[in-house]
Amino acid sequence: MAKVCRKFVAVAFTCSVVVAAGQAIAEGCAFEPQGEGRVAAIIDGRSFRLEDGREVILAGIEAPERETSINISALAAVVAGREVTLSGQDDTPDRYGRQPAYVFLGPSQPPVQAQLLAQGAALASGSLTDKECASVLAAAEAAGREAKLGVWADPSAIKNPESPGDILAGIGRFMVVEGKVLSVRQAGATTYLNFGLNWTRDFAVTIPKRVLPAFEAAGTGLKSLENRRIRVRGWVETRGGPRIEALHAGQIEILGGNRPAGQ
Repeated sequence: MAKVCRKFVAVAFTCSVVVAAGQAIAEGCAFEPQGEGRVAAIIDGRSFRLEDGREVILAGIEAPERETSINISALAAVVAGREVTLSGQDDTPDRYGRQPAYVFLGPSQPPVQAQLLAQGAALASGSLTDKECASVLAAAEAAGREAKLGVWADPSAIKNPESPGDILAGIGRFMVVEGKVLSVRQAGATTYLNFGLNWTRDFAVTIPKRVLPAFEAAGTGLKSLENRRIRVRGWVETRGGPRIEALHAGQIEILGGNRPAGQ
């Protein structure tokens, strides 16, 4: 009985956040209209095909570290066979010909992205520059994380930089890492947020010089992150030790302040 009650509370909490997200659509996620259509087929956990042949990929989110049939089923449960409305900041197709869009089932509902995030069936990408919409997605993801739904049911969903081998095992995947920044150093055209003392082995976040103005405009002084706990998200690569390149301020969240950097 207790287990059933916990599940009920988690779902109720999630639904309340999604409803709140829906109330913020007008200010946050109502971008330029990109058309509408009926969903004919689900391709993967964040993309689908419309009856007119267009392929749509959900903007602003990424698949969890290991996408499963559960994530695909989550998207299917929300949009399969439904009429959807598309909006976005840019309708330029990606390299696979898919149209990035924010997807809605109705004018009073939150974007499909928020619904998936609140179920733990997706991760916020952190790349969205529109602060209001980014806040909608962040709140939805936080609801799923708090309720330990979907990907968040696994304690290892958030990686610990003190175990760089666990992060290194995810080369080429989108991951979320939490830990304390031990030092901030600049080398050439790159700033490093170091989480360990051994640069050939330990985890670090890299920020190219060309994007520093965006961090400064968002109010994020990189040097101020030293000795702070942060949550960072992005694609894992290796340059000695495991690395995540941060190109957007939204990829970094200062823990304790309960806000993404730049918001």
